[in-house]
This record gives sequence, C-alpha cells and structure tokens, in this order.
Amino acid sequence: MKRRFILLAAAVTAGTLASPWARADDAWPQRPVTLVVPFAAGGGTDSIARDIAKQMSDQLRQPVVVENRGGGGGSMGANAVAKARPDGYTVLFATSTFATNAAFEPKLPYDPERDFAPVAMIGRGPLLLVTSKQLGAATVPQLLATARARAEGLNFCSAGPGSINHLAGELFRQQTGLAMTHVPFKGSAPASMELLAGRVDVFFATVPTILPHIKENKLNLLAVTSDKRSALFPEVPTLAETGVKGYDVTTWWGVLAPAATPPAVVQALNKAVIAAASAAPVQERLRHEGATPLSLSPAAFGQELRKELALWRGVVAKPGIQLQ
Repeated sequence: MKRRFILLAAAVTAGTLASPWARADDAWPQRPVTLVVPFAAGGGTDSIARDIAKQMSDQLRQPVVVENRGGGGGSMGANAVAKARPDGYTVLFATSTFATNAAFEPKLPYDPERDFAPVAMIGRGPLLLVTSKQLGAATVPQLLATARARAEGLNFCSAGPGSINHLAGELFRQQTGLAMTHVPFKGSAPASMELLAGRVDVFFATVPTILPHIKENKLNLLAVTSDKRSALFPEVPTLAETGVKGYDVTTWWGVLAPAATPPAVVQALNKAVIAAASAAPVQERLRHEGATPLSLSPAAFGQELRKELALWRGVVAKPGIQLQ
C-alpha cells in the first residue's frame, strides 16, 4: 500500500512537471499583468493603453500596469515582450507602427510573426492628409498641381523613418508619381510644429496628433486615408475619392503576447481586452480619435497583421524608397 502511494505521488509530480501550464492556464491571472507601451508616456497611444489597462484591471481583479518602453520606433518595447516569458503576464500594446517598422527594419531582434501571438485588435482609424497654410493647397487636385509645378516637388514630414506617417507618404508618392522628399523628425510633435511654421508641406498625421490644429484652422485638411469617410469629418473625401485609386491606409491598436503563450491564456487575454475595449470610456476615446471600434479574435487579428506586413513590405521593396 505504501509503495503504491509513492508511485502515485511520483506520477502526479511527473505529470505536473511535464505540463507546467495545466493549472496556470485555468488560474490566470494570479498576479499583476504588465501592458508594455512601446512609446513615451503622454501620447495618444499611451492614453488609450491606460484606459484599456484600467478596464482590464476591473475585469481581471488584478492590477494591469502600463510600462512605457519607448525607443527604436517602438522596437525596444516590442523586443522586450518578444523575449518575455510566455505566460500572459507581459503583453504588448501594439499599433500600426509595429507593422511599418518591421517592414522597414528587416534586421530587428525579433520576428513580427514568429515571435508574437496575436491577442486582439480593438480599433482602426484613418490618417489625415494635411498641408501647411503656406503651401496654399486646400484640395488633393490642388496639391497635385502644386507639386507638379515645382521643380523640387514637395516634402512631407513624419514621426521618424519607418513610422506609419513615413510609409503612408511613400505609398502616396508611389501611387501618384510625384516628386516628394521625406523629412523625418523624432516624434509627431516636432513634425507638427514644422508643418505649422510652413517649413514642411505635407503630413500624413494621426488624428490625435493633428486634431487640435485642424479645429483651430491652422492647417488644411485635404483627405482621409481610409477607404471610407471618417465620422469625425463626414464632409472630407477619401484619397480614393479624389483620384488616388486603391489608396487605403489605417492606423490600428491591438494587443500581442509572446509566442508560445498557451492558447487558453491567449483566449483569456482576448476576452479581457475585448471587454475592456467595449467599456464606454474606451469606446468614446476611440471614436474621439476617429477610430472604428473592433473586437477581433486572435485568429482574425493575426490575419490582419499578415496583410499589414505584406502591404508595407511591398511599399519598402519598391525602387526609390527613402530610407531616412
């Protein structure tokens, strides 16, 4: 009898060691979760992430702590999550720059597909094509005419090489055939200041970055970059409507976990993120920033992420891409 008890105990111990997630999956979360934001505190992405974290904390009854890890166009924060233990306690609050940066920087210390498990996408929104008042172009046809009349063409600013603003501008240049020079800055705030001063011509800007200046009529809003008009600006055409056929670029927000995170934990995370994103404060913030709220499953988010990577890798692969 004593021998049988010892053998049974050994079998149970071996089973536990062989399947370390058997109990962890069901019990997740047992401690605080870290939501890594790969940008500095205070921006639009950080604000949405903090709203999500608060709502997730209420849902999970565990603290969800926002950790800002800026640098490298978001790659430093992404790399920290890629290398984190795949247990659901360290996740990434990702934006479209996750895909554009991965397309632009092929030598990143992580693989954007193999090293992450998609959890949930919570929203998509257009960029806004804006020009300086000094340029004198208030419509897309006027912008095209101005660019073609200038020997040097136009310049467009961005938050940095590989950012969504940069590659959106490159895609516009490729599709229109205009002469355009990329002028990168270290962030959207300095880019906006130079645009307001008239020292740069064009900006494919995110809504939270540029909305205050549009409301004060300090810039010209020419078009939205999505395939449908924005509820914030129903009178503003899409770029496709102005003649740039097939142009469809959006920024998005979502959550990624390290690869090899157990499926049960990914599903639990998805449920918590979607519930958090469905709360009124988050929905209101997303709509305020021109986004359409979404509730994508891990599989659906993974499919969208692959489409994004393919789009931007195609843009980067074309001749004439400006690397600075």
